[in-house]
Amino acid sequence: MPETNWTVRPIGVVSSERTEPVDDDWDRIPATITLLPPFDADSILGLDAFSHLEVVYLFDRVEPGDVHSGARVPRGNPAWPAVGIFAQRAKNRPNRLGVSTCELVGISGSTLDVRGLDATAGGMLPSLVSDSCVPGVAAGFV
Repeated sequence: MPETNWTVRPIGVVSSERTEPVDDDWDRIPATITLLPPFDADSILGLDAFSHLEVVYLFDRVEPGDVHSGARVPRGNPAWPAVGIFAQRAKNRPNRLGVSTCELVGISGSTLDVRGLDATAGGMLPSLVSDSCVPGVAAGFV
C-alpha cells in the first residue's frame, strides 16, 4: 500500500495546570478546551446535553523519532509483560494521536470546561466528539 499523508488542522487548544505528560491522576485535573477560529459557540451548540466527550489530541511533545511501533513494557514497569504499542496507553505511539474520554463540566461561549482530559497544557486538538457510550452518562439527543 502506498504511503499516504494527510494534514489535520487543530480545532482547539488545551489549558491546564498539567504541563508534563505524567501517567496518573488525570481525573482530578480540571482543564479547558478553547476552540480556534473558524469554530465558535455555534460549532458546539447542543453539546451541553452531553456529560462526556471523546477528545482526540496530538502528543505534540513526542519527537517523531521517539515513536514506538512494536512491543514494550508499559510505564517501564518490569513486573508487567511487554505488549504491543496498540495494547497500551503510551504517548509514543504512531501518528502521535491520543484519545481521551473526559467529563464535560460546562460551556462558556467557545470554551469547554472538562475534567479527566489526559492532554497537557498547550495541546492541540484535531477533533472532539460527544460521547454516548459511557454507562450512565447524559447522552443528549442521541
